Amino acid sequence: MLFHLHETDRSEDSIPNDLIRLINTNTILFHMSKQLVFPFAAIAGQAEMKTALLLNIVDPGIGGVLIRGEKGTAKSTAVRSLAQVLPEVEYIKGCVYHCDPRPGKGRCPNCAEAATAGMKLESERSPMRVVELPLSATEDRIAGTLDIEYVLKTGKKKFEPGVLAQANGNLLYVDEVNLLEDHMVDLLLDTAAMGVNYVEREGVSFEHPSRFILVGSMNPEEGDIRPQLLDRFGLCVEIQGEKDLQTRTEIVERRLAFDADPQRFTDSYARETRRIKENVLRAREMLSKTKPDKELITMASRVSWYFNMEGHRADITMVRAAMANAALEGRDKADKTDIAAVAPMVLSHRIKRKPFEETAFDKEELRSCLQGF
Repeated sequence: MLFHLHETDRSEDSIPNDLIRLINTNTILFHMSKQLVFPFAAIAGQAEMKTALLLNIVDPGIGGVLIRGEKGTAKSTAVRSLAQVLPEVEYIKGCVYHCDPRPGKGRCPNCAEAATAGMKLESERSPMRVVELPLSATEDRIAGTLDIEYVLKTGKKKFEPGVLAQANGNLLYVDEVNLLEDHMVDLLLDTAAMGVNYVEREGVSFEHPSRFILVGSMNPEEGDIRPQLLDRFGLCVEIQGEKDLQTRTEIVERRLAFDADPQRFTDSYARETRRIKENVLRAREMLSKTKPDKELITMASRVSWYFNMEGHRADITMVRAAMANAALEGRDKADKTDIAAVAPMVLSHRIKRKPFEETAFDKEELRSCLQGF
């Protein structure tokens, strides 16, 4: 619907109600986008959750993280505030799919066609974003849609990008992932693993790159997800409300201080936020220059074998996570301490349990397994 306003026709009474609602809605959304998010650096406690998130930024190949925990444990707050420490990414200028300009990273049909025609593809940089998937999103809204009628009329493809296009090169956050239908979770995990979103309708297909860090959160009290889907998340952390009185007090004090003056509180953590971001950048750079040694691979394989892991996904993820952990701590070589640090996050959701069994990961067994290294 289009509205044309003349210079002499500017009174509120002359503006259609639909346009007033549209203006009001956009104004609200604008102000919401300007709202400050609680600083990642100010989150007290929940060390394992914060580490798992940072490890995936250092090495997106780890495969994402699932955060499981009771309500009110800062799951959503931590993920949303992660935007403050995300690094910049390079992409082809003007591309709606944010294609990576580096050779061999895959390109959308538009960029591929332009490159074939000899056109120069300029690039630009911008910070990674946290893209949120609405719980009510349909499959078409997630994957995008093909206009079949347009194809039949013109013989050309017309694709309307979805959330997976926005997620390319960014972090995709799915809150209450356990409430999504299984086939949608499958779609997200398959796309995250392949790095490509493939859509086919009535024999017509379209694909574009979609590489992202997948982060899901859930409250187990509201239902679980299938073990086959759990295994597809690289890491999983189980979090609870802090039991330490001093930490609980600190959490409340910081939250109240933020609510009272968000800007001042955020500014007070600016230096720590910058330190975390610089540490992530150094770790990414360091990791790009290192390779796993034989001993690290053997340790990861032994731990996976000891805990009866099926397949080799856990072994590979453990090696990558251990290397990322070492890099995050400023070391260019991962060792037994790194395996011990990441193994619970890699294995806890993959261990087979009997129905209704709530057995926690046994760290004493892990220490026994690692003896001799």
